[in-house]
Amino acid sequence: MDLLDRPEYQFLKHHPRLGKNIIFLTYGGSHAYGTNVEGSDIDIRGCTLNSKADLLGMGDFEQVVDTETDTTVYAFNKLLTLLTSCNPNTIELLGCKPEHYLVHTPIGKQLIDQRKMFLSRRAAISFGGYANQQLRRLENALAHDAYPAEVKERHIMGSCENAIFTFPERYRNFSLEQIRLSVAQVDGGPQVVADIRMEQVPLRTLTGMVSELVEITRNYDKIHHRNKKKDDVHLNKHAMHLVRLYLMCLDILEREEIVTYRAADHGLLMDIRNGRYQREDHTFNSAFYDLLNGLEKRLDYAREHTSLPETPDLARIEAFQMEVNERVVRNEI
Repeated sequence: MDLLDRPEYQFLKHHPRLGKNIIFLTYGGSHAYGTNVEGSDIDIRGCTLNSKADLLGMGDFEQVVDTETDTTVYAFNKLLTLLTSCNPNTIELLGCKPEHYLVHTPIGKQLIDQRKMFLSRRAAISFGGYANQQLRRLENALAHDAYPAEVKERHIMGSCENAIFTFPERYRNFSLEQIRLSVAQVDGGPQVVADIRMEQVPLRTLTGMVSELVEITRNYDKIHHRNKKKDDVHLNKHAMHLVRLYLMCLDILEREEIVTYRAADHGLLMDIRNGRYQREDHTFNSAFYDLLNGLEKRLDYAREHTSLPETPDLARIEAFQMEVNERVVRNEI
């Protein structure tokens, strides 16, 4: 029996938002990356068209989520917004193995074939932010003094950069070039330092941004505890996904490609997942941090030298969105 013919997936055919409106369905999670093991959950991800009422009326439909089957199907307009920001959880849906697409309509194929229009330097920030979330999960789960000081500072920097990436949407007249962070030796040890170039910035705006960055640093310094052996499987999985995010981002920046199924990196990723880089005291060894440092340096270089534009091809994306939605309104789909 095909996966989608199973009883638990029948909602995909009968849900009023789905059915013939779905333009593609594919695997998500470990099956999409090729890092699944026995017992790994099957995640399904996809996209469905907005309705005529959504486009001309007051609808605000964004997605259908079925927790029983770990399925998420995004509305077309919502997905394009996420793709434009190079959101890692959605951009990966356009780079799956061909045989992993369970549903693939002509519009879905058109979207996937035009995936490069969504690629930009934003990938460095978005993927870096998600990678730092994975790193936070690791480091918050272990005693902080088990990690090198520079690793801690780089994590803090990454978390702050993720916050800074959202500032242009929330603080008027702010651009990403106005605050640049790095790790430098200060007073005999590594610390995050900031280069700030601003003129005529309202004090309340400046105070708001600085307060957010201070709060990130303060929260990081709080000690968290865990049941060590119980969580090792999850920690190694987080470590694997951290490295996977870096590798996917590098494919985007260096080769302008979205490679979701990590065939070339399978051995490395599974070694991490299986605990090869974890020491007997449950922390991660120096080889793992050497790997991370190498990936970070490579990402820093790729961010500065990529041939990708600063922003995606917004005109092309909008034209495609208008074309598809106009066909929906005209009942041509």
